[in-house]
Amino acid sequence: MEEFIDGFRRYGDFTGRATRRQYWMFFLYYFLFSIAANLIDLAMGSFVVSLLFSVVTIIPTLSLGTRRLHDIGRSGWWQLLMFLILIGWIILAVMFAREGEGDNAFGPEPARP
Repeated sequence: MEEFIDGFRRYGDFTGRATRRQYWMFFLYYFLFSIAANLIDLAMGSFVVSLLFSVVTIIPTLSLGTRRLHDIGRSGWWQLLMFLILIGWIILAVMFAREGEGDNAFGPEPARP
């Protein structure tokens, strides 16, 4: 849960790096909260809760994705691949799953627990 909260602490911070654990734990909690929001919407017969959740989390999701790409030595602009329907998501998932590099142009290696 700490990783999800940390994503909001660094709300618009597109600089620095994020570890694989930080990214995937944030993604896991995002996925679980998204399912909960959709279930609430289904029970209410509306789409307000899931829409609000998506709007609130779009900036932290993009900034964490950028920091994760920085950890493997890539620019955050690679996230534009998500607009390539299937192949873009696959390429990004592979990039996000890669081991981080040592020190690179985006900063020193993040502290690993």
